Amino acid sequence: MLLQTPICDFGKKAIPFKLKSTEGNFVSLDQVRGKNGTLIMFICNHCPYVKAITKDIVEDCNEFKKIGINSIAISSNDTVNYPEDSFENMIEFAKKNKFNFPYLIDETQEIAKAYDAVCTPDFFGYNKNLELQYRGRSRELKKLMPVRNGKSDLFKAMVQIAETNNGPKGQTPSAGCSIKWKYN
Repeated sequence: MLLQTPICDFGKKAIPFKLKSTEGNFVSLDQVRGKNGTLIMFICNHCPYVKAITKDIVEDCNEFKKIGINSIAISSNDTVNYPEDSFENMIEFAKKNKFNFPYLIDETQEIAKAYDAVCTPDFFGYNKNLELQYRGRSRELKKLMPVRNGKSDLFKAMVQIAETNNGPKGQTPSAGCSIKWKYN
């Protein structure tokens, strides 16, 4: 089911977390916080919307590092009903796609709920004060193919945040597969 992210709640503070990474260690928000901004991405391995922009995300995150923005990805999907999103498969997905940022598992789904994440991908762009400034898409997709006409919306927004501490007023929502919630 295709979902869209809600409008950016400008200024909302990032919520602390400490989750297991595909590198085997635990990573907290404080550890990944960037001096000019922090990008938190809710993604997963199997979503076609994530797969379509994975290369773009990795390239953008490489550039973000150069301007003091750190990035982190979190997978919160139910791994029992969606085994492609298992921790072992996350490790392979991160290696295959040359992730240059921590990829964390949110096994309890508490962090996705705390952030009100709704879909994969769901991007949360924070300024240096960890205030939300971007909740939009990476870039336009047509038939699950990225439309590459210059820098991505995500890239432009995060550069603006690094330079001004504020995100763009106009943002196009991200769209993707719903987060696969566990149901008891």
